[in-house]
Amino acid sequence: MACKAKRMAGPFDAQRFAARGFGGHGGRLGIAFHANGPNWVELRLPWQADLVGDIERGVLASGPIITLMDMATSFSVWQKKGVFVPHATLDLRVDYLRPAASGRTVIGRGECYRLTRAVSFVRGSAHDGDPDDPVAHVAGTFMNIDA
Repeated sequence: MACKAKRMAGPFDAQRFAARGFGGHGGRLGIAFHANGPNWVELRLPWQADLVGDIERGVLASGPIITLMDMATSFSVWQKKGVFVPHATLDLRVDYLRPAASGRTVIGRGECYRLTRAVSFVRGSAHDGDPDDPVAHVAGTFMNIDA
């Protein structure tokens, strides 16, 4: 049986949507809105001692960064569409380039560069202060639930 998702009323506004607060995993990690444009959204992940994966160096674990990028790219789809509609991550390739510096907030920027009827294509990067020195790059796809 096909599932028809309900759309939220009004145009999608990433900042207003994020201002309601993140629940679940994103809320637990402290992920918050940073900036947005017509087809991109930036979210931030603050450094927290309980998210450290390498205790000796104080480096954030890769899992929270992957979650940050999944959320940022997801937001970018809604930003480009102009409406919130449920979708599912089909694929998210993460090239983890280097550890994030201890004590620094990580900024994740997701961009939706193509929409089709059934699939949205995204890419993005994460950095800890210098966009030219990324922590990770991502590329992925989301399946539109109401396609």
